[in-house]
Parts: sequence; structure tokens; C-alpha cells
Amino acid sequence: MEAEGLDWLLVPLHQLVSWGAAAAMVFGGVVPYIPQYRDIRRTQNADGFSTYVCLVLLVANILRILFWFGRRFESPLLWQSAIMILTMLLMLKLCTEVRVANELNARRRCFAAADSKDEEVKVAPRRSFLDFDPHHFWQWSSFADYVQCVVAFTGVAGYITYLSIDSTLFVETLGFLAVLTEAMLGVPQLYRNHRHQSTEGMSIKMVLMWTSGDAFKTAYFLLKGAPLQFSVCGLLQVLVDLAILGQAYAFARHPQKPVPHTVHPASTKAL
Repeated sequence: MEAEGLDWLLVPLHQLVSWGAAAAMVFGGVVPYIPQYRDIRRTQNADGFSTYVCLVLLVANILRILFWFGRRFESPLLWQSAIMILTMLLMLKLCTEVRVANELNARRRCFAAADSKDEEVKVAPRRSFLDFDPHHFWQWSSFADYVQCVVAFTGVAGYITYLSIDSTLFVETLGFLAVLTEAMLGVPQLYRNHRHQSTEGMSIKMVLMWTSGDAFKTAYFLLKGAPLQFSVCGLLQVLVDLAILGQAYAFARHPQKPVPHTVHPASTKAL
């Protein structure tokens, strides 16, 4: 009788916790990028953030949405993908605007110096997605080029999925590729930090939120019985996050020469 009397409290409480966990899954993934977004806007310097992180998350979440059509999983994970895609587009827009503005300022300084010395300055050509130049892939001069690339990839991947949706092997492989790509999220940042032997410009808050968010997400996958691919790749994400935190600790103890903030043609090719 006593247990039945508590049902009126436990059932709504369980529902409330379930809704809270779902909301955390939907919106929690974008929270780590808020401090990084604010840092870039404040400093007008995007050198510390690898835009390849945006590429990884865009590909992963587009594939995850396509995977949903072949094997339905929980709606919060689907909404999480849609919101993450919008967030990454916003990050790309800001980074592109900041990088182009910095390049323009640097070019103006070069022209001013050349005018005073009567020298000729070579202007870097505009880089476009439609040039199909692999050397400048994902380093274009306009946000519209990134949008074109995302739309083209979505169209091709969607068409292939439509043709192969009845194949269990294809659907399971698609799901594995989606979560494996997302598991590699931190690798571009890890590589960039290793290359420069510095974490300057990278938001430690962002990485801490990555770690806590990925740990929560992995636990959510395990408790909710999500497809095995989700749980395995969630664990991989946590390991990569911990490696980046290890870099931050190591480079703080043994600081190297800071990464220059002035944007020049060589730095625009860096991750």
C-alpha cells in the first residue's frame, strides 16, 4: 500500500528526469562551443580553433540523420544532430568572417608597406568550393562555399542512402561511419595542438565540456540501449578528449613559442 501511495510522486519524477536527460542530449552537445564562439568574437582571432572540427561534426551528424531512416533510434539523438548541424554552420560563418577580415587587414598593411617602398605585392586569390582545388579544401574565402559543400554532400549521401536503404549491411555500415566520424571529433584539434606544440587560442572550457558531455552521452547510450556503434564510439570520444586535456597540461608545464596571431598565407593552410 505504501509503495502504491508513492506512485503518484515517483512516476512524474521519473518522467521529469527522463525529459531532463533528453533535453541534455539535444542541447548539451552545442554548449561546449559557446565559450569558443565568444572567445573568437572577443579576440577576432580564430587561429586556435580548427574548422575541421566543424567538418567532422557536419559529416557525422548528416550521416546519423540518414542512418535514422534505415534504423530508427531515439528522437533526442535525431534532434541533437539537427541542432549540431546549425551550430557548426554558425561556427563556420564566424570563423570565415574573422579569417577573411584578418587577411584583409594584413593585406592592407602589406600594401601600405609596399607603397612606401615602391614594391609590388601579390594578392592571394579568392578560394572557392567550385574551384575543386584539393589544396584549399575547407579553407574557402566565403561562408557560401561551405554551405554549397554541405548541401552537395547531403544530396549525394542522401541519394545513395535512398538507393540502398533496404540493405541491412549498408544501414549498419552507415551508422558505424556516422558515429566513428563523430568519435574522431577531437582529432583535428589534437593534431593542431601537436603540430604547434601549443594549445594557445583553444578554449579549455570547451574541451572540459566536450569531456563531460561525451561521458554523459556514452552513459545515456548504454542506459537507453542505443545501437552498439553509439556506445563504442562514445568511449573513443572520451579517450580523445582526455588526450587533448593531457596536451593542455603538458604544454602549460613546458610552454613553447606562442602561435603568431598575424594571419599569413602559410597559417591559413594550417589546421
